[in-house]
Parts: sequence; C-alpha cells; structure tokens
Amino acid sequence: MSSLQNWINHGEEIRRPLMVNPKLAHSTTVVIVGGGLSGMCCAYRIATMRPDVKVIVLEQSQRLGGVISTWQDGEWICDLAVNATRPHPAFWRLIKDLGLASKFKPSRHQAQARWVLSRGRRHRLSWRSLFKIGPLKLWKSVKQSRVGGRSVAQVIPHKAIADALCLGIVNDTAEHVDADFLLPSLTGFGDSPPIKKRKLNRLIAETYPIFTPKKGSIASIDGGMATLIKSLGEKLLQIENVEVLFSQSVASAQTVAERFGIGLESIIWAAPGNRADYSESKLSIFAIGYRNEQVANVEVGYGTLIPDAELPISGILNESDLHYSKRAPNGHRLFRLMVPHSRWNGDEQTVLSCAENLLGTNPELFVKIGERSIPRYQPGYLRNIAGLDKSYSQVGWAVSGVSITHVVDEAERVAELFIE
Repeated sequence: MSSLQNWINHGEEIRRPLMVNPKLAHSTTVVIVGGGLSGMCCAYRIATMRPDVKVIVLEQSQRLGGVISTWQDGEWICDLAVNATRPHPAFWRLIKDLGLASKFKPSRHQAQARWVLSRGRRHRLSWRSLFKIGPLKLWKSVKQSRVGGRSVAQVIPHKAIADALCLGIVNDTAEHVDADFLLPSLTGFGDSPPIKKRKLNRLIAETYPIFTPKKGSIASIDGGMATLIKSLGEKLLQIENVEVLFSQSVASAQTVAERFGIGLESIIWAAPGNRADYSESKLSIFAIGYRNEQVANVEVGYGTLIPDAELPISGILNESDLHYSKRAPNGHRLFRLMVPHSRWNGDEQTVLSCAENLLGTNPELFVKIGERSIPRYQPGYLRNIAGLDKSYSQVGWAVSGVSITHVVDEAERVAELFIE
C-alpha cells in the first residue's frame, strides 16, 4: 500500500507498476537507453536529485525528444504527437523547474467540447453520454472488469464511444486495448488510495505550482511541445553529472552493461521495442488550415473523434481553437488530422477529400507533417508487465503509456527511489 504522501504527489499514476530493479538506486553510474521525453526526464530528475550519480543518456539519432516534435511553417504551428497535457502536478512541477511558467497556459475555455462522429451523426461527449451507453449496463460491465484483463470494449459497452476513446489515445479499437492499462481507476487495478477520492483530489489540488487547473481542462506550451524538449535538453547539457551521447546503436541491455562495466540493475531502458511481444500501430498526421469564414460552420472545440473505419480520418483536433498560444495566422484556423494506416490506402487525396467533406473545401493549407508509431496495449497488458523480469529497469511509452503525464510522473517516481 502506497503512503498518502505518494498519492498526493502522484495521484492515480500510483496504480501503474514501476518496472524498476530495486538495486537501481544503489548505482553510482546509471545508463539510460533512449533520449526521448521519458529518458530525458529520468536523467534530469535523477541527476538533479543525486549529483554524485553519473547519468549517461544513449540516443540513436542526432536529436533528443523522440516522438515529441513540433512542425512549423511560418505562423502555422502543429505538434506531431502530444500537443497538451491534462492536469497533473508532476507536469506542472517539471514546467516550473525548467523555468517555463510564463509560456505555460491553460487551454481556451471556449474549446472544451468534444464530439464523436459515427454513421454520419455527431454526438457531443458529456455526462449525458452515459444514457447512450445505459447507466445500469455500464455499472455491470465496470463491476465485471474488476476481475482484470478485460478490454475497453468489455468495460464500455458502446462501440462508437469506446472505439473513439481508444483511437484518440492509442490508435486502436476498443476490443484490442487493455482496460486496466487505459482506465486503471475504473477497473480498480493496483493500489487504492487510503482516503476518499474527493478528499485526495483536494489535497492534490493544493500542490500545483504555477496555477491550479480547472477540472476537465488541459494546458499547453507556447511554441508547442518542442519548447519543452529544447528547454529540457539545454538543462541536461548543463548538468555536470550528465553525459548525452548521440548516434548510439544499442543491441541489448547486456551489451550496454558490458560496454560501461556496470550491472544490469544500473540500466534504464527508455526506448521502444524491448520486449518479444512488442508491436505497434502506425498513423500519419496531417495539418489542414482555413480562413475563418471557410469554416464558420465548424464549432469551436477540442476536436472530433471518428470511429467509423470507412473514413480514413480517425480524429480531428482543433489546434488553433484549443491553445492559448497562437497556432495559425490571424484570421485562420488550424486542424490536425489523425489517419491510421489500417484505414488508409496511402493516397493523400482521399484524406483531403474526407477533410473537405467534414470541415470545408479549398483549404489554405494541407500537408502531411509526419508519421507516428504507437505501442499496442492488448487486453491483459498491465497485468503481464507487472510480472516481467526486472533485471534492468524499463520506462517510457512502451511501458507506462502514451500520455505525457505518465512518463513525466514515472520519472519522478523513479528518481524518488534515489533519496538517501
């Protein structure tokens, strides 16, 4: 059972198992494989907490940040992966520690609405969505999920809503996604808080630096998530006990241990593809922009999720509606399109035609800005990883999840093990 203070510091993230070797905290040298956000955060937190520990980061490319990147063309700005963060004190603490408070703002209150488009009809997600599912039906399925290993489809017995939820987060349909992984507090996975949730939430709210977020809000950074990566990278290069090595090809944790003369317990694997059962799904990201008058019929909001497999676009994020900082030229709106490869024939014209049908014709901007590979989290995933070998530590997208709050908070939890 985790302490109350741990629950205050980390909230529901405590439910997620840490894949950490218990001897890691006794290391004098720690080697982190992978210079994405997770590896960077682990390096930063460990190195600043323990200046006596040498921290080495191995990155296979020539840049830090991994999947986190921001595309920009003049005044058009769009994140390729994560574009904002839900409320969590760990992310707020990171922003404060990096000196980015002035660039970190809550989302625009006008852009709170979210929609699901299914069979040509759009439904606004709210508490009323419960009546589409059926409150009694939902209660029964949630109760049954406490046995563990269920899919999101089994917990949320409404295909369109369940699929939309999963597609918007992990690019997969609900029957293929582990409910314990995506909804651990709903399924009751892991530890439970030692006090009532309402009281715990009040205590957590008191710990937010910078500003206290409103319930249901999100927040983002001026200039996109690239601003975070740039600042964090600069900090790492300034810390005396951190060394970052680029263009590093790593075969296994064992070869890393042999190369640096350390035990496996001193390695943190923060790169993808480390397990035999590891697999990914792929999607392409497009940016599309209009003059305001071209899309006057499109409501201001967070975005629309599209579970219908007949359409190549699974989600439309209203980028310029959402962020406090500017993401499009004056008098324009920018949208981000998510296109799973499982639903797309590779012809960009099909994406454009679909977007024009859903948003408006003759856009000012239409460009593919990148591709993403997202780990798969099959039913039973969280229970399986909790029992995996911990000869070395594993963190990051392929372990804790694709949410930015997961990996930022996970790094704090790992670093706390180093407290003498």
